[in-house]
Amino acid sequence: MAAFVLLDAAVTICAAGGSPVDLSDHVRSVTIDYSAEAPESTAMGGTGTKQRLPGLKDWKIDVEFNQDYAAANVGVTLFPLVGAAVDINVCATSAAKSATNPHYTGTGILTKYNPLSGKVGDVNTTKCEIVAGTTILTQDV
Repeated sequence: MAAFVLLDAAVTICAAGGSPVDLSDHVRSVTIDYSAEAPESTAMGGTGTKQRLPGLKDWKIDVEFNQDYAAANVGVTLFPLVGAAVDINVCATSAAKSATNPHYTGTGILTKYNPLSGKVGDVNTTKCEIVAGTTILTQDV
């Protein structure tokens, strides 16, 4: 796939096992951080280079939205989910999943949500953070 401008990212969030709420039309930015630990295992008699082992994987998704307090929108969806398990699905475009538009899904914990943010004259925006919870992050193509 060629390089492209991110214009149509899709984000759905819901209480774990609940009905997904599509918040895509409010998304300003989305970032998926996916990482793995590499704990050092260097011991005496080594080769002079630190040795490491594959460790635990971790993930975090940060989303910035234009705030909307109306029914089935950002504020009403996210506020009651702080501290709870949530299902999240993120993809680069709203098109069907494919090799060139993978969907990233997982069940995490909504750890941060600021329901009101901005100064006079600004658009009321909000950010949320979802961290790894009970599932690994999957890439579905």
